[in-house]
Amino acid sequence: MRLLVTRELPPANMAFASERFETVFRQEDRGLTPEEAAAALREYDAILPTLGDRFAGPAFQGGPLRCRILANFGVGVNHIDVAAARAAGLLVTNTPGAVTDATADIAVMLILMACRRAGEGERMLRRAEWTGWAPTQMLGTHVTGLTLGVVGMGRIGQAVAHRCHHGFGMPVIYYNRSPKAVDVLARQVGSLRELMREADVVVVAVPGGAETLGLIGVAELAAMKATGFLVNVARGDVVDEDALVAALEAGRIAGAGLDVYAREPEVPARLRALENVVLLPHLGTATLGVREAMGRMAVENLVAFAEGREPPNLV
Repeated sequence: MRLLVTRELPPANMAFASERFETVFRQEDRGLTPEEAAAALREYDAILPTLGDRFAGPAFQGGPLRCRILANFGVGVNHIDVAAARAAGLLVTNTPGAVTDATADIAVMLILMACRRAGEGERMLRRAEWTGWAPTQMLGTHVTGLTLGVVGMGRIGQAVAHRCHHGFGMPVIYYNRSPKAVDVLARQVGSLRELMREADVVVVAVPGGAETLGLIGVAELAAMKATGFLVNVARGDVVDEDALVAALEAGRIAGAGLDVYAREPEVPARLRALENVVLLPHLGTATLGVREAMGRMAVENLVAFAEGREPPNLV
């Protein structure tokens, strides 16, 4: 089976793939363009893509495809038109579970950094503008006891809720598209607007894709408390970036913490200019151990397919 790996992976993952398949490792440090994706579907039996590879609908059209499986490196598959892939006879898999704890950790870090103005304080210190401790300097928001609102109570949402409830005594409310029982003390609310009104900190943890595109927009941000904070560890386009910038600039919400952006790696200049937002370069799963676990899971999906078994992590 001829396999294309679209980006450089940790060495252990590349060795694992090479042992099992005739593997081609793409050298360019950028995602596949739609044209490159379409060509790859006709040249390889299997592809191991990741965020940034643009497998849009047209890539699957125009004749028979050689590729039979896309084993995505990552949980989110909004860069793949999954319906078009299935219609063309391809399986799509992902790597759930491996990313849960690392992404939840980043969410908690963003909560603390945004509420306690950590990014702003570090920038001040690096500019040599710190004049010493003062009773009213850099006063932030005390996190303990704030109400946490989780949008999307999947694996990551529940992991964030556990950390915040048990670590910081935060009451937890959550919004899910369907009723969902969870094993953390939390209350499901009936609407997204209700959650935005009640929460002091809103963490967005829904999957990316057409169903969640622009889920947090002007009306949802307007429902938030003026003292509220928004944290996004989902996909950038789940939040209307222009609406968020406008809310932050006007002080309609207190701050935000972002690890993802609508048009990565582009981050709007207006967003970068704001002091009341913490910006990270998509670090959610950026530890060697987590990335190796993701790679193993992706290749194990491929091995199962090659052996005639159902891959364990079908999307």
